Amino acid sequence: MLKDQHNRIHDYLRISLTDSCNFRCAYCMPNEEIEVLPHSRLMSTEEIDQIAGIFVDQGIKKIRLTGGEPLVRKEFPEILKKLSRYPTELTMTTNGILVHKHIALMKEVGMRTLNVSLDSLNRNTFYKLTKRDQFDQVWTNILLLLQEGFRIKINAVALNGIIENEILDFVALTKKYPLHVRFIEFMPFAGNHWKVDKVITASQMLEMVKDKFEVVKLRDEPHATAKKYKVPGHEGTFAFITTMSEHFCGDCNRLRITADGKMKNCLFGKEEMDLLGTLRQGKDILPLIKLSVKRKHAILGGQFTSEYQKTKAEEIENRSMIKIGG
Repeated sequence: MLKDQHNRIHDYLRISLTDSCNFRCAYCMPNEEIEVLPHSRLMSTEEIDQIAGIFVDQGIKKIRLTGGEPLVRKEFPEILKKLSRYPTELTMTTNGILVHKHIALMKEVGMRTLNVSLDSLNRNTFYKLTKRDQFDQVWTNILLLLQEGFRIKINAVALNGIIENEILDFVALTKKYPLHVRFIEFMPFAGNHWKVDKVITASQMLEMVKDKFEVVKLRDEPHATAKKYKVPGHEGTFAFITTMSEHFCGDCNRLRITADGKMKNCLFGKEEMDLLGTLRQGKDILPLIKLSVKRKHAILGGQFTSEYQKTKAEEIENRSMIKIGG
């Protein structure tokens, strides 16, 4: 059991397979010329398996594969097969562009839930955000996943100047499709030019929805990061991830491993433990894992307070989002 000094038990591990991506979203990547890690510095398939096994022995019950874009990692099928042997829930966050190539394998290993990042339903806006004209392929793959019985969560970053024009369209989608749309408040990371006035809060977005739809509040699951709602009669749901306006750190159960094998005990934490380097030296990484958990701050990585309006992004020490792994 991995318990921190604030009595939080951690049973959810997010593993980044790569810091490479086939999209170029500005809030995730600082610029087009970002340098990706050479393959030698990435955790190998065997190292991912070995590290994951140690975490599972310590009580991890859920593993999420992230990136970059995890499906650009050529060893993805092998990694998925190895991790599927553990008695854990196995899931993934993806931009959706390549999932059609792996659906059969994902079903074979028992993966049934995916998060798909999609910030716009407008093809032109999608292109402006991702620098890639791939909306049609992503949407086709989302429909394919639904057809194949997957539970799909759509992650949409609430970007000022964009989400106001999109939020009602996203909610309208849930009438016909059993999609679970989550609007994510814009968070500060290295190089993403975060500013207070770029944040649209969950309460502001909810008011926009209520102007058009009748909504009911749903019960949130334990350790949930999203506050869920539903329009009566709709197939799907929508929710808000309120990291900035109302953090949920008190119930956090998540740990992260970056693609280069560093352990982060918080998305916003600056401290990292070099699990991969230690493993390659033939040393036991469990003491580092326990130390990292023990040092976890009460809220927001100890980098800023719950009063997000006072946050100074330039003073936050952290990686860019793509280097963290979501």
